Amino acid sequence: MKKDLISIQDLEAKVIADIIDLTDEIKSNKAKYADALKGRSIGLIFQKPSNRTRVSFEIGMVQLGGHAIYLGPNEIAMGKRESTKDVAAVLSRYLDGIVARTYKHEDVKELAKYAVVPVINGLSDRAHPCQALGDIFTIKEKFGGFKGITLSYIGDGNNVLSSLMCASAKVGLDMKVATPKGYEPSKELIAIAKGFAKVSGSKLDFSNDPKWTAKGANIIYTDVWVSMGQEKETKAREKAFKNFQVNDSLMKLANKKCLVMHCLPAHRGQEITDSVIDSKNSIIYDQAENRMHVQKAILLMLLK
Repeated sequence: MKKDLISIQDLEAKVIADIIDLTDEIKSNKAKYADALKGRSIGLIFQKPSNRTRVSFEIGMVQLGGHAIYLGPNEIAMGKRESTKDVAAVLSRYLDGIVARTYKHEDVKELAKYAVVPVINGLSDRAHPCQALGDIFTIKEKFGGFKGITLSYIGDGNNVLSSLMCASAKVGLDMKVATPKGYEPSKELIAIAKGFAKVSGSKLDFSNDPKWTAKGANIIYTDVWVSMGQEKETKAREKAFKNFQVNDSLMKLANKKCLVMHCLPAHRGQEITDSVIDSKNSIIYDQAENRMHVQKAILLMLLK
């Protein structure tokens, strides 16, 4: 039966643990997996521009002995030039897997519905599962586990947060979230994440106070205030988020050894200052690198 990766909610906690373990093995034994996907090919259907997602999947696939082909918006114009159903059906005849980076989550789901090969969500407006899995792996790599660790997210209740809080709740990582009023994750998603937290025994708390959220944190995580497609909201968002900048003052409220995470790209001087993002406690580049290792594990689990 075909398997896809559309959202964190679809993954059992054991599967996440298996991905983390396989990622560790792949990262430690690169040569062992050099031909693991020899002769296999994936297509990257991207409606949005990308740095980390595109490069990490392309290079990751090459390092596994396979091949990746990039299909940008000018090549396909999925849903406009050609129906998503036809794109899925045709590419399934050519490829062994599809990675989709879309504006609408429904586009990824529709691709998965009609594709015969595995579909991986490389980002949608509602979810960023590969980012969350990379983040969770990075946290375990730095702390050795999740028990007793508090991850504090300060910023927008966006797709990154949606996937991250579900992943944290499933693995037993405590999480505190601060968003401006009106920018919280949906009530439905909060309820889902809290349900996962109840099973794992982790804590998941929400606030509109960044200082409360930062207090005692082991990790502080932030993201851009204005994502692609939200440019018309820039002024309103900058006003709403003005007290949510991760700066030296906010970091003083956290644990002295508090680590800093950002999924990138970062708008330096806006959601985070240079002094914080370039500090010795910043692990943003480790985090970015681990995207590739985690995605190699995902590709292996879905394509092999």
